[in-house]
Amino acid sequence: MPKHIVIVGGVAGGATVAAQLRRLNKDIRISIFEKGGQIAYSNCGIPYYIGGIVPDRNSILRDCQDFSDKYDAAIHLYTEVTSIDREKQRISFIDLKDNKEGYEEYDHLILSPGASARIPDIPNLNAGNCFPIRSIQDMDHVHQFIEESSPKTALIAGGGFIGVEMAENLILRGLNVQLLERSKQVMGILDSDMAELMEKEMRDKGISLLFDEELAAVEDGGTTFVMKSGKRTEADLLILSMGIIPNTSLAEQSGLKIGETKGIVANEFMQTNDPLIYVLGDAAETVDPILHKPKQVPLAWPAHRQAYIIANHIAGVPIPYKGTYGTAIVKFFDLAAGMIGHNEKTLKSMETPFKTEVVEAKSHAGYFPGSMPLKIKLHYDPVSRAILGAQTIGKDGADKRIDVIAAAMKGKLTVDDLQEIELAYAPPFSSPKDPVNILGYMASSKNINKE
Repeated sequence: MPKHIVIVGGVAGGATVAAQLRRLNKDIRISIFEKGGQIAYSNCGIPYYIGGIVPDRNSILRDCQDFSDKYDAAIHLYTEVTSIDREKQRISFIDLKDNKEGYEEYDHLILSPGASARIPDIPNLNAGNCFPIRSIQDMDHVHQFIEESSPKTALIAGGGFIGVEMAENLILRGLNVQLLERSKQVMGILDSDMAELMEKEMRDKGISLLFDEELAAVEDGGTTFVMKSGKRTEADLLILSMGIIPNTSLAEQSGLKIGETKGIVANEFMQTNDPLIYVLGDAAETVDPILHKPKQVPLAWPAHRQAYIIANHIAGVPIPYKGTYGTAIVKFFDLAAGMIGHNEKTLKSMETPFKTEVVEAKSHAGYFPGSMPLKIKLHYDPVSRAILGAQTIGKDGADKRIDVIAAAMKGKLTVDDLQEIELAYAPPFSSPKDPVNILGYMASSKNINKE
């Protein structure tokens, strides 16, 4: 095993791979270089701290000294890696606190650069009430602004995961919320009929949804927001949640391959085109195991799995990473929407033939108190019968069903196999034929009738 592992970037990817490396070997040197001031934290917890659901800031942070002591890792915070000399196997860096430069040699280098918030190029976004939401620093800025300025209204630009979660949490802080989205729906990862259910819930909670609109300018010191259509709206606070951009500049400068998705290309062991350099997390381009296309998915589960793959490969135990399905879930108050794989839009864009089954059922036996509407939508290949993607939405049971479908897809079950999955039943939990089973029966019945 190599003597010195250098990791660029902390948070989920870098911190986790360091922990996995130490688990496998007690003797190697591990050095982590992190541009920010935290070695590890939960990005996913940021909206919930702002909303007060998670009251303790420290609960979503990992103490740097504790991490260093536990995993015997040299941690360099506020230190930016500026270049990679692949021939000499060393990185150059600058200490951002005292502006001192240095270098560090490596046997293996692991890149976990993450991604940055997408910021539109429009005037006056530097106003004191305009904030991206990506890092702990961003979180602290928003939290401080709310505490000190007591805003009454907020505009959220972007209706993806973070936009929806921030909408909920700003409502919990007592703000009136508008959400601006340049497409025709929230949660572009959902099919439009599924997104409509989320939109209804958001409107029911008082959110004003502005579709087919894009932010063009900020005026009046940051309180007036102008759309490209010419419409204007006012708010005390602007949250930018317009997606992310993989941080690939260091890799590009070093001659590492950038792929179709603008991520750093990784092979099945998470190696770049330089076998001594690995990549993981938000900036990594892997493979979609459904359609075998390049895929870049900024989620926590893939980053943690990739960390395990890299650590074991360095230790001489080659375990291939088999791709990212993109299983995810989002909540808005009591409503949850789960998703995996491909939606109608992506399947059509890739000219992939598919059929669809939709089940509108109850979360458990309808006669048992507390039963809630549940909708499941599933796309599958009409010939191979392989499941291509699925979405669930409801106030109870959406998470359970998307997880069952995720396991089915990982196990290469067909849509017809869903009818045979023996799921736990009692009236408080499900029905004798679970909605997932019904999807299988419906697809199978249509196939038999066609024959």
